[in-house]
Amino acid sequence: MFHIVRKKQPFAFMLIGLALVAVVLVGCGGSGASMSSGNASIPAAMPAQHSAQSSTTQKSANTSSSPASQQYLIKSLNISMEVNDTQKVAMDLQNWITTTDTEAVANNINYEQTGANLYNVSMTFSVQASLFPRIESYLDSYPALNHGHLLNTTLNTQDVSNDYIDTQSRLTNLKGEQQRLLTLMSNAQNLGDILTIDQRLTDVEGQIEQIEAHLNDLKGQTTFYTVAISLQPIETAAPAKQPAAWSPLAVWEGAASAFVAVGQVLLTMFIWLLMFSVYIIPFVIIAWLVRRWRHIHALRVAPKVAAPSIPPQSVT
Repeated sequence: MFHIVRKKQPFAFMLIGLALVAVVLVGCGGSGASMSSGNASIPAAMPAQHSAQSSTTQKSANTSSSPASQQYLIKSLNISMEVNDTQKVAMDLQNWITTTDTEAVANNINYEQTGANLYNVSMTFSVQASLFPRIESYLDSYPALNHGHLLNTTLNTQDVSNDYIDTQSRLTNLKGEQQRLLTLMSNAQNLGDILTIDQRLTDVEGQIEQIEAHLNDLKGQTTFYTVAISLQPIETAAPAKQPAAWSPLAVWEGAASAFVAVGQVLLTMFIWLLMFSVYIIPFVIIAWLVRRWRHIHALRVAPKVAAPSIPPQSVT
């Protein structure tokens, strides 16, 4: 038996070795599978993390690459120029501006006479902000192209972006509060709560009206810019008048003018007297009748006073 055992011992060791190798292979396979599954799960999670990071990166890139917040500007242009014919130039500029900008509005046009057929003209227009640069360029170059002189150009710019955005934000918040108050009002059952909500709702609606009015004003000023134009005539010095030589014709014309003037004065006086004769003639007649009566009365009384008394003569 001992020999048989010794003969079979290598074979048993071989079987045990093969079993150990199989166990090791099975363990390696399981660990490999677990490692492969772990590795597979990691890449599966990595794309999501990578996607989130990519999304965040892309979002930040879009935020950084997005244009700056819109600016809201209020602009006004004041331009003064000298031209030969201010009336003609005013008409030309008005026609050009209203043709270029069909929504332009002429707010004010004034004519001030400064001499014989000489006028200072001032005009004010509201033009679209998108067409403002073109109108500004045209007005700057107009005097040089039309034998005039550019006197002054002033461009005023005011940035109201913060005010505009804050006003919009306040309006949005107030409208949201208004909706919440309306919801509370519809669900309220207590009279005290209803009165409190109604008072708050009234205050909020009043603020909304004020803010909307302010926002509309800002929209108008940032959508339409003001253009003020001042036109002055180019005054040329009048030639000095030379003393005129003596001329019989000139003397005759002067005398004729004086004669006509005196005739006009006399005729004017006659017309006045004729018109007022309605009042004058009755007074004249009354005065004549009074004088006539006094004269007759004086003639009747005079013989009695002047006749001497004759004593009677004695008879011898």
